[in-house]
Amino acid sequence: MTPIAPHITAYLRERLPLQKGASPHTCDSYAHTFRLLFEFASDRFKVTPSKLYLEQIDAQLVMDFLVHLESSRNNSAQTRNARLAAIKSFMRFVEHRVPLLLDQSLRILAIPSKKTDTALISYLCRGEMQAILNSPDVRTRAGIRDRAMLHVTFAAGLRVSELTGLLLTDVALQPTPTIRVMGKGRKERVLPLLKQAAADLRSWLTMRGDPPVPELFVNARGEAMTRAGFAYLLAQHARAASEHCPSLRSKRISPHVLRHTCAMVLFQATGDLRKVSLWLGHAQMQTTEVYLRADPLEKIETIEGVTPLNLKRGRFTAPDKLIASLKVK
Repeated sequence: MTPIAPHITAYLRERLPLQKGASPHTCDSYAHTFRLLFEFASDRFKVTPSKLYLEQIDAQLVMDFLVHLESSRNNSAQTRNARLAAIKSFMRFVEHRVPLLLDQSLRILAIPSKKTDTALISYLCRGEMQAILNSPDVRTRAGIRDRAMLHVTFAAGLRVSELTGLLLTDVALQPTPTIRVMGKGRKERVLPLLKQAAADLRSWLTMRGDPPVPELFVNARGEAMTRAGFAYLLAQHARAASEHCPSLRSKRISPHVLRHTCAMVLFQATGDLRKVSLWLGHAQMQTTEVYLRADPLEKIETIEGVTPLNLKRGRFTAPDKLIASLKVK
C-alpha cells in the first residue's frame, strides 16, 4: 500500500506552483478540493486522513465523492467539475511516480464531466456602476482606498485575484497611467487607466503610507487586501448604493460582476470582441463570446439589418353577427 501524504505534498508544493506555474488562488482551490476528498475518504474508511493510501482513492470513491458534493454540500455542477479536474490532475501526476497505479488512474480519468447550463452573465448598467463608485466616503482614508479599488477593478476589468495581487511596482503614473497585471497562466498584460481611475489611484497612493507589504491595496491592519476582504467591502458599498439606485437590490453584486461590466462597456463602445478579449486577458476567444450573447443591442442591430420579407397584406372583415347566429352548429 502507498501512503498518500508524501505524494499530495509534492503535488501541492512542487508540481502546481513550481512546475506548472499555477497561481496562489489555483493552489488554494486545489488544496481545498483534496481537503474535502480526504475528509470524505477518512469518514468512509474510518481512519485519519494521514493514514489514507493511494489505492483507496479509486474511481468508485471519486464518483461517490462527486455525488456527495452535489447532494450533501449543494455544490453546483460547475463546482463539481472543478473538483473533478483537480483530482484528475493529481492522478496524472501520480502515474509517473507510482506506475503500478496506472490502471486505477485511467479509470478516474475516464469519469466524465457533467454538462452544465451556460447562463447569461450578470453586469451593471452605467447608473448602477456609478452609484457603487460614489458610495465610498472619499473624506476618509478607507473611503479613498475603496474608491480606488472599485474604480481600478472596473476600469481594468480585473479578476479579484489580479486586484489583490497588484504590487506598488506594477503601477506607473508617468507618462501614461498604466498598471501591469499578472493574469491566469502567468500571462502579463499592461492596461492604461482612465483619467478618473488614475486620479483615484493617485489619491490612494498619497494616503497609503508605508506598510511593510509590497501589495498596492492594504487593509486597516496594513496587511495585503484579501479576496474575501474586497468582496465584503464591495457588498457593503453595493448595499449603500442601493438606497439611491433601487435596481441594485435585485442584483447579486460580486467582484466578477465589475469585470463583466467593464467587458460590456468595452464591447458596446468598440463592437470588437478581439479587443475585449485582449483587455481581459482571455486565453481563447470562445471565452469572450459570452458577452456577445448578453448584449441586446447587438441582437437588435442584427435584426434591423435583415431585409424584411415581402408579405401579402389583407384586411380582416368581421362576420355579420346576425348571419353568424343563424349558422347550424
